[in-house]
Amino acid sequence: MDKFIKLNGIAAPLRMINVDTDIIIPKQFLKTIKRSGLGIHAFHDIRYNEDGSENFGCGSSREHAPWAILDMGIRCIIAPSFADIFYNNSFKNGILPIALPQDQVDQLMEEAENNPDAPMEIDLENQTIKRGNKLSFDFEVDPARKHSLLNGLDDIGLTLEKKAHIAEFETTDKQKRSWLY
Repeated sequence: MDKFIKLNGIAAPLRMINVDTDIIIPKQFLKTIKRSGLGIHAFHDIRYNEDGSENFGCGSSREHAPWAILDMGIRCIIAPSFADIFYNNSFKNGILPIALPQDQVDQLMEEAENNPDAPMEIDLENQTIKRGNKLSFDFEVDPARKHSLLNGLDDIGLTLEKKAHIAEFETTDKQKRSWLY
């Protein structure tokens, strides 16, 4: 997984609530278990937008949805709320889902609509969103998930960070409960 430290890019507002996984990646394109190649089909019926509104990612638990979004080159989604499974799958795939109050999301959307070429900066280290000199918002993110994104660590990478502790435990445990080994 690629590290996520700071993202500078153009925002694409999507004024829809309850954007479900069928909108993100329609079922007819789910004939693969590969994480790449799905971006071309992401948001097939409403192409090309990335900022979301309430309950972004609701619907089924398919992990293809964040795969498709990531394959489009989208690394961050800002919405007032997210479906739990989509929210968790986003972090596991290197996407930063940011939940902001509705009024802040509306301000970002309006600014993106009025100035479509103006860059937006998402700074994970400082947990800030900046849109030119006009808007600046702080956001919350779980410290463990922040660590994973900043260091480009998936679940296996996180486990490997504890490799020395695991080896130490196994050595001690073999001595205490040798019949298990």
